[in-house]
Amino acid sequence: MTSSVTLELCLRATQPRLTNARPSQHAMAANRGVLAGKTLFISGASRGIGKAIALKAAKDGANVVIAAKTATAHPKLPGTIYTAAEEIKQAGGEALPCVVDIRNEEQVRSTVDEAVKKFGGIDILVNNASAISLTPTLKTPMKTYDLMNGINARGTYLCSQACLPHLLKAENPHILNISPPLNLNPKWFKGHVAKSVNTLLPTPHHGIDTLSEETSVKVL
Repeated sequence: MTSSVTLELCLRATQPRLTNARPSQHAMAANRGVLAGKTLFISGASRGIGKAIALKAAKDGANVVIAAKTATAHPKLPGTIYTAAEEIKQAGGEALPCVVDIRNEEQVRSTVDEAVKKFGGIDILVNNASAISLTPTLKTPMKTYDLMNGINARGTYLCSQACLPHLLKAENPHILNISPPLNLNPKWFKGHVAKSVNTLLPTPHHGIDTLSEETSVKVL
């Protein structure tokens, strides 16, 4: 799933919501798009698809909460929450970089509180962070399995639960759960991978059933 397709779902939140947040000077100078003034909480937004979504939203003048673990440069992977925040500001948005492990309840709830305090609310949650190992099941240790389920299942549920009270106050709230491709390629049907990925699928109907009438939930 590309960042462009994912963002198209974000664009359904077309009506600005008045909050306590003041538009940034960057946003004032940029083209004001349909996400202007909206606040997106994006897990794993320091790089990759998460950052790409953040930058596209920033061009509209959106506020972006960067919820990720990378506070210092990784020797093999580019970017940190702080470099991502700078790019978001340069693109025309406002950013709040937060060091958070989405498996940690205290960190997640504290980050949500900080986001609401700074921006006045949350309009869109993008559950982007994930962990996948395509090793054969017999070669996948429980430590790796626990990591995948901790991030893909627990992390997604926890972020959704923590953001929900604020999403329900938004005019047109959305939750986007990003999942690996659902196709017939055998690599996605390795036992531990299928179990980890499929935990995302029932979430809109079972895991977070209170969302059905008030919030749009998409699994991508």
